[in-house]
Amino acid sequence: MRLLHTSDWHLGRSFHRESLHDAQRAFLDHLVDVVREERVQAVLVAGDVYDRALPGLEAVALFDQALHRLAGLGVPTVFISGNHDSARRLGVGAGLIDRAGIHLRTDPAGCATPVLLADEHGPVAVYGLPYLEPALVRESFGLERGGHAAVLGAAMERVRADLAGRPAGTRAVVLAHAFVTGGAPSDSERDIAVGGVANVPLTVFDGVHYAALGHLHGCQTLAPHVRYSGSPLAYSFSEVDHRKSMWLVDLAADGSVSAKRAYTPVPRELACLRGRLEDLLADPRHAGHEQSWVQVTLTDPGRPAEPMERLRRRFPHTLQLLFDPDETETGPARSYASRVRGRTDLEIAEGFVRHVRPGTEPDDTELRWLREGFESTRESADRWADQP
Repeated sequence: MRLLHTSDWHLGRSFHRESLHDAQRAFLDHLVDVVREERVQAVLVAGDVYDRALPGLEAVALFDQALHRLAGLGVPTVFISGNHDSARRLGVGAGLIDRAGIHLRTDPAGCATPVLLADEHGPVAVYGLPYLEPALVRESFGLERGGHAAVLGAAMERVRADLAGRPAGTRAVVLAHAFVTGGAPSDSERDIAVGGVANVPLTVFDGVHYAALGHLHGCQTLAPHVRYSGSPLAYSFSEVDHRKSMWLVDLAADGSVSAKRAYTPVPRELACLRGRLEDLLADPRHAGHEQSWVQVTLTDPGRPAEPMERLRRRFPHTLQLLFDPDETETGPARSYASRVRGRTDLEIAEGFVRHVRPGTEPDDTELRWLREGFESTRESADRWADQP
């Protein structure tokens, strides 16, 4: 069976205020072409269909058009909700849409109820695990405590129990939206660490033949049967070196997997330039980036006059301007962004406490308050997003 694995469409998202509507429409056109030309037998969309819980009308229209076109091809498609989606909103009409071969899996209670497909080699059970926020699903999975690894592990136990009752030789495919240990993140994913440790072990997917993952925006292979497709478009300058794609996955009769990348259209190249303003404006080596979306980091000791206006005369699509002086009047300097790069929100908050109280570490009670505060904020945001 040939599968097309994609994820993280983030319909409705912009790129530093530049509309991506036309680029996302071009991607969906390309996806339909790939399904037709590559004789895809099922499409897997591993979460974050939309960029936010309340998507704009243009984004909803794009999704609606995609559903109609996929249904028109007669190719079964399985969607799960991601951490950016409102599961309840995305799942509206799921029972009715099922009849058209479009399967929306947004309810954690349905983790062990697969979409049943078949080819000439027999049955394929496709299990859709929507994004599982620990604080919201622990009780339904019978867990008193635990983070992402615990809730995803409980969901997979249900999957394996259901699979054990299927006919011998049934091949199993799982869609999941999570941060799996070994994956490489980028700047455009929303942090899911609050509510429990974000990472889940690769072994959680033992017992299935293919795990189609979403959440991380870079295409990557964690094991031959566990892969991230990544986002079809770049959503941050941290993805400047990404080559965006989908996975074409061939599932053999014995459950073994082979895969190749199906590259997606690039609306405009990205470039990250660094240096002093006058050098950037004059250096002929940057001629190839004059039509790119550009992020510029200026290293001038003092802030130049009208830097953005001057940059846009050469690089009209300059979207982000950063300052990181290579030296100051008192010596070398480091930007605040560089000092906190790679830290979680909680670690930044802890660092702030240390900064305003020099020589005094936050005690256990204060650390607990900080953790509970972040977790409460996340839970409130998720509950609000799923309000009808």
